[in-house]
Order: sequence, then C-alpha cells, then structure tokens
Amino acid sequence: MTLLTVDNPYTGDVACSVKLADEAAINTVLDQARAAARAARATPLSERKAWCERMVAAMEARADAIATDISRMMGKPLSQARGEIRGMAERARYMISIADASLADIVLPPKPGFERRIVKEPLGVVLDLPAWNYPLLTAVNVVVPAVLAGNAVVVKHSPRSPLCGEHFARAFSEAGAPPHLVQALHCDHPTSERLVGDRRVDHVVFTGSVYGGQRLVQAAAGRFLHMGLELGGNDPAYVAADCDFDKTVENVVDGAMYNAGQSCCAVERVYVHRSLYKRFTEACEALVRGYVLGDPMDDKTSLGPIAQPHHPAELEQLVDDARGKGARVVVGGKRTQVDGRGRFFEATLVADLNPSMRLMQQESFGPILPLSPVDSDEEALELMNRSELGLTASVWTKDRELAARFATQLECGTVYMNRCDSVDPALPWIGVKSSGRGHSLSALGFDQLTRPKSIHFRLSF
Repeated sequence: MTLLTVDNPYTGDVACSVKLADEAAINTVLDQARAAARAARATPLSERKAWCERMVAAMEARADAIATDISRMMGKPLSQARGEIRGMAERARYMISIADASLADIVLPPKPGFERRIVKEPLGVVLDLPAWNYPLLTAVNVVVPAVLAGNAVVVKHSPRSPLCGEHFARAFSEAGAPPHLVQALHCDHPTSERLVGDRRVDHVVFTGSVYGGQRLVQAAAGRFLHMGLELGGNDPAYVAADCDFDKTVENVVDGAMYNAGQSCCAVERVYVHRSLYKRFTEACEALVRGYVLGDPMDDKTSLGPIAQPHHPAELEQLVDDARGKGARVVVGGKRTQVDGRGRFFEATLVADLNPSMRLMQQESFGPILPLSPVDSDEEALELMNRSELGLTASVWTKDRELAARFATQLECGTVYMNRCDSVDPALPWIGVKSSGRGHSLSALGFDQLTRPKSIHFRLSF
C-alpha cells in the first residue's frame, strides 16, 4: 500500500494521509463510474437537481470540519476557508437554478412534416482534476454542472488537498445520489496522465499549471478529447488617472494578497498612471504592512503560510530578479517564519518594475504586489497585453467608456471595471492564450459537459 502524506504548511506536522489507488482500485472506480453515468442519464433532471441541493446542504452541515481540513492541508486562514464553503454553495445553487433552461432542448422553427430539435446529451464519465488553492471552488465548477447534465464524476483532487474530493463524494452519497455517481480517487501525476488516456473517461477538466496542462494534452493524444483547461494567469490591473483612489488601493492590494496571492486571478501586475504613482505606492505600502502572518486557525491571521514547500524560495528568486534589474522592494520580499513555525512569505510590495523583470512575465502565485508607472492609457493597454497568459484584467476608472474601450482590446477571458479577483457564476470563466481553453460556469458552462444531438424526424411523406 502506497500512502500520500500531506504536511501542514504551518506546523510541519502530518495534515492527512490517504491511500493511493492501485490498478485494481482504479479499474473498479472507472467501471463503477460508467454504471453510475448510465443511471444518471436515465434520471429526470428534477431528481438530479435534488441530489445537488442535498449535496450542498450536506457540505454546509459539515462546514467547520471541511474548513479545518482546508486550512490544515494548504494553509488558508480558517475564516477564508469558511468563506470558500459559502462561495461553493452559491455557485452550486446558481447552476442548479439555471439547469432547466440551460439543458432544455433547442426546438427549431416549425417546418411542415418535420420535427427538428437539438438535444443536449451527457458525455458519460467526467474526470475532474481540481486545484489546491481553492479546493472547493475549482471542484464545484465542474462537479455540480456535470451531475446536473447527467454525467458521473471522478474527482482526482490535487495531492495538496485530497480530502476535498472525499468531501464531495461523501456529500453526494448522503444526498441519495446513485452509488458511485461522484467518487474520489487518489493517485500520482503519472497515473492521472494514464487516466486521461483511458477510454472509460469521456471528458477531462484540469485546473492547474501550464506545464500540467501540456502534460495532460499530450496524454490525450489520439483520443480527440476537447478537455477543459484553466491554467492560471499573470493578471494585470490599470489604475487610471480618474480612479476612485481609496477604493482602488484597497481592492488592488486585497486582489494581490488574498489567499497569500495563491489565486489564478490574483492581481499580478499593476500599471499606475504616473500622475498618481507616488501617492498610490505610499498608500499601498501602508496596507501591505498591515497584513498579519500567523496560525491559520487564529482569526487575527490575514496572511497564511505558503502551501507548497518549494514555493517560498521561488518567490524570493522572483523578487531578487526584480531588485537586481532596478526595482525597489518597498516592503517584504523574503521567506520567513512566525515564532519559528511555518513556510511564510512576507507580504511584499515592489515598485518601479519594467517588462524585463520576471515578476512582470510569469505568474508568481504569492503575496507580491508589483507596481509600474505608465504615462498614458495606450501604454497601459499595450503592457497589459504583453503576456502569454490571459485570464482576467481589471481597469480602475470612473469612465465606463474607457473601460469599454479596454475591454474590446484586452486579450483575456474576463475584463473587470473597478473590481478584481472575483468570479460571478452567471458569467463564464474563460482562459485565453496559455491560460487555457474551454469555459465553466454560467449557462454556457453546460455546453462543455454535454454534446449536441440532432433530432431530424420526417413525420409524413
């Protein structure tokens, strides 16, 4: 028996251990999933909706235990982990509320002697590979709409947050869903790649790194899978000269620091109009210095430890690269501990960056706020698009027309005006360029989890 052991990023103790599936267990899971998919397909949507409603209620009933598991496995402050449970429930209930309209047949205009409809059929078995940074949110984006559409789901969660897959599987079982409709599977990365090539899997959704996405696409070669990929971002913000200054500072800093910056849509590059630049930097400094590092279980903690053991050193290298090329480290910039415990990275503010610096070229995935002055809207737009990643971008201005002009030209999946680092389940979540392909959430999200079938009946000759 091979065990996966996850350490607690704050204490260093064992957060959990789970048994990795061997080949026999994997075969059992996939065969059970196919049987469950047949049962789900034959069940009315009203009943599938009821399963999902009861699943959410079961998760909410266990909210404290789930939030504690999240904090122990990846270091998120407990208050933020509780907030993730609320966000999971909100997304699930929204997708339930639009399922009838979104999954209904498309009936074409009458044509004498014919019946013509487009039916949205389930795919079968969906393999969901969620990320550890938001272990409930990245999972629910797939699990609930997949079940609503009539699929079975195998959740192979990140090795950093394996218990979250088990929480979903348990909740669906408690909800009275067919046996094995949603299953948790624990395995290593090479095994995940083999699963992608298994013909008992009909669709794959992965949230993670660009490298991980590339590996999975290669693993699917020859199968013609159009897998969903959400691969992170290097998300820019533009602070225009006419912004609501105080609110912009508050929201941009939070957008960079929340969840210790471990968010695919965190603010990673900030271009500030030069007329505001000095004042903006000083205002950000005051807020960045206010973050409290410490025990994730302590309500006073606003910045938890870094989840992955190797990552604090990588963040330090990014800051050192910027410093070596002329940037000014205003606050932080180093690995640290709190009372001799934890793998923390200081809340960091770096000013005077330029495009040559790695912080402006790649996703840092840490609590780092990089600032760069620009002289015009046009310069900001050009620099915002200078990235291989394209998940979100934000424009901070009182001028809706300016934001609309940016929205038509920004190369990303979501454009915000006066907000950031936020997901609205009524809108599709989309990555472009190397940030991925496909989309989740919204009415369009069901299109990724169904296939159209044409019904073309001649009723009379």
